Amino acid sequence: MISTSLLTEFQNLLGKDNVLESESDRHAYSYDAAVLDAVVPELVLRPTNSEQLGKTVALCNENKLPMTVRGAGTNLSGGTIPTKEHGVVILTNGLNKILEINEQDLYAVVEPGVVTAKFAAEVAKRGLFYPPDPGSQAVSTLGGNVAENAGGLRGLKYGVTKDYVMGVNFWNAEGEYVKSGGKTVKCVTGLNIAQLMVGSEGTLGVYDQIILKLVPPPVASKAMLAEFDDINKASETVAAIIANKIVPCTLELLDNATINLVDDFTKAGLPRDAAAILLIEVDGGHIALVEDDAEKVVEICKKNGARRVQMAKDAAEKNKLWEARRNALPALARARPTTVLEDATVPRSQIPAMIKAINDIASKYKLQIGTFGHAGDGNLHPTILTDKRDKEEFHRVELAVDEIFDVALSLGGTLSGEHGIGTAKSKWLEKETSKATIIYSRRLKKAVDPNYLLNPGKIIGG
Repeated sequence: MISTSLLTEFQNLLGKDNVLESESDRHAYSYDAAVLDAVVPELVLRPTNSEQLGKTVALCNENKLPMTVRGAGTNLSGGTIPTKEHGVVILTNGLNKILEINEQDLYAVVEPGVVTAKFAAEVAKRGLFYPPDPGSQAVSTLGGNVAENAGGLRGLKYGVTKDYVMGVNFWNAEGEYVKSGGKTVKCVTGLNIAQLMVGSEGTLGVYDQIILKLVPPPVASKAMLAEFDDINKASETVAAIIANKIVPCTLELLDNATINLVDDFTKAGLPRDAAAILLIEVDGGHIALVEDDAEKVVEICKKNGARRVQMAKDAAEKNKLWEARRNALPALARARPTTVLEDATVPRSQIPAMIKAINDIASKYKLQIGTFGHAGDGNLHPTILTDKRDKEEFHRVELAVDEIFDVALSLGGTLSGEHGIGTAKSKWLEKETSKATIIYSRRLKKAVDPNYLLNPGKIIGG
């Protein structure tokens, strides 16, 4: 239990308004977007500047309080669910300043609580581009993006969050300030600690400042929607586009179940009878090259069985297509009380085999699974629509998820392309890596966090 004197110390440090101790306030931070049991923290702390953040971490360490650092809580792996052992939640949404946007050297320095979409918009005002675009970008924070190594629709061509992290300054478990990386294009000073922090899910340190790479925006783009009567032909088309040495900015797939639920939700006028659609965008620095690539993609789609390919006539039509895609998860989530969203990821050439396996698993366990995702980089989101209160049905869901991951790994894939491991997927980790990998990771964790207080139990368990 947190003593009265320690509570007072936190209040003096942060101000009473930033120390949340009521049951209702604490309950609001007991869960994230994963389908896992909630755990109510003992206290919720909200620093609003770097000094407060460092002192908060130090106080927690001195008093052996497990810390769960939280941005917007949109992650899908249980990474921001507090520990059961007298834990506190440290919110970073109070550190929400864009400290620098350097137009000459193409980087920005931000605090962890900056909202992703707001940052991208500010960068765009300067004529620059920050490509990572997770589906939750309207609310997710950059600190959370780095912690989970978030991906997004543009990952196929532009990469994911790790590809834009130049440096991370953070507070270690003892509340000491650590600098890693830098603002230069090349930086090989010491160990590559900055990249070690990417995807660490709050287990190795608490971010204070993040240095992000920026790039020039594309000059032109073309977006299109391709309709298919056979989902296998759609998935084969994905592989065919890449095999023809064309790398679209985005290459997304929606199956029939997802198409209909999205159209019910958005009234976007999607082809409701299609077995699957591909949403494709090509972009680049030269208009003629973009138009040439777009024509080649249309040709490949038709050659591989597309019954129709519709090119967006203008920016409004293009935005309508991508708005429909971004509403895939909200649309699916309205169908049943519980939505189990996974992100099994396979090599692109194995997309057809993965799609077939998901459909076979859905039939085997008599489950409704809507599949959508970043097909161009092999990152699919099989989404099981269920009701967790129905114990028999949910048991079938758990068996189905086991099989989905087994298939993904057998095809040379991975447990997670962008959602992280947290607690939701840690039980499968040894299947993908090895026992020695997990032991090595735990030794690293113990070395930097000897009291095991930074998000304990996440990723590697133990």
